[in-house]
Amino acid sequence: MTTAEEKDGTGAMIRRMVDRTIQRNIKGVQFLTSSPPTVGQTPKDVIAQRGTMKLYHYHPQSEEIYRVPVLLTMATTNRAYVFDLAPSFSLVEFLLKHGFDVFVLDWDPPRSDERGLGLEDYVLDFIPDCVERITRDTGVDEVSIIGYCMGGVLSLLYAALHADGPLKNLICLTTPVDWSEMDLFQSFSHKKYFDVDRLVDSVGIVPADTIMTAFDMLRPANKPAARIQLLDNLWNDDFVRSYRMFTRWQNETLPLAGEYFRQTTKDLLWDNKLFNDTLTVGGQKVDLSKIKLPIMHAIAQHDHIVPFNASKPLISKVGSKDKTEIVLKGGHVSLIAGPNAVLRLWPTIDEWLGERSV
Repeated sequence: MTTAEEKDGTGAMIRRMVDRTIQRNIKGVQFLTSSPPTVGQTPKDVIAQRGTMKLYHYHPQSEEIYRVPVLLTMATTNRAYVFDLAPSFSLVEFLLKHGFDVFVLDWDPPRSDERGLGLEDYVLDFIPDCVERITRDTGVDEVSIIGYCMGGVLSLLYAALHADGPLKNLICLTTPVDWSEMDLFQSFSHKKYFDVDRLVDSVGIVPADTIMTAFDMLRPANKPAARIQLLDNLWNDDFVRSYRMFTRWQNETLPLAGEYFRQTTKDLLWDNKLFNDTLTVGGQKVDLSKIKLPIMHAIAQHDHIVPFNASKPLISKVGSKDKTEIVLKGGHVSLIAGPNAVLRLWPTIDEWLGERSV
């Protein structure tokens, strides 16, 4: 016999399923007809722009501001608005409200005349130019840098080649150092099968589709699985909002200057020169042990793009006495912009950097 209580429970479950099915239909139409989500809404000014480089200065949101400004450096394959997805869902906004003077180094697609840009242009020109502009505009002769993924690599190279420069603190997020541990990239970009010279010499600038395909090959089922998850959660406004923002960011992957792509493939991925201490940039030898400043590295425990073992050696390679490594649950993107970031990474950055920014 079925009790009245069981009937009530079953009825409530059926009503909930029906309600969600109706909401999925309504929200599905809205999803298909709505415009792309608005991102990067925190007020800012463009204080420098030339070619592929763009430097933002964000408006303060705190009465008291730390003495040392902070520069966030994005990977060259992505737009920097992942640091500033939406109000209350923004690392930039979080830092501003906690008293930091925030600048962001963003990238536009390289122009046709920038196909020859190499590591030296990013490390010995773009980043130093931004740092110089920040020190000039703020009147402070020190700057902290937070670098994400390949932005972390560029920041590491900058720090190593400017050991006596104005860099005060360095934070690297999911930054690869031992490229031999980039297993899947190693597999489908092996020098036996991948003619990087022919690609670069043919196209000049490596198309965004090529970059996106490489990332998709790391987890081929990711996009179909995400769409199924979206369908199941169309009734959930918060889920849909987050999905649309991250999907927009992923779909706006940037093309890469050919020479830069050639260098990173040969020198980092194939020859692992950063890890082996044989890398030169602009004729200067990169020695990570020359980095003596305070440094923190955050590693994502389940990162499929920069695996744990590729990131792990960073702290042991630098010569700093004040160095911190943190390992957090999450993946490559959720580490910096997901719920785990809000609860774990952002407060850790605030505490660590705040102590060293006075």
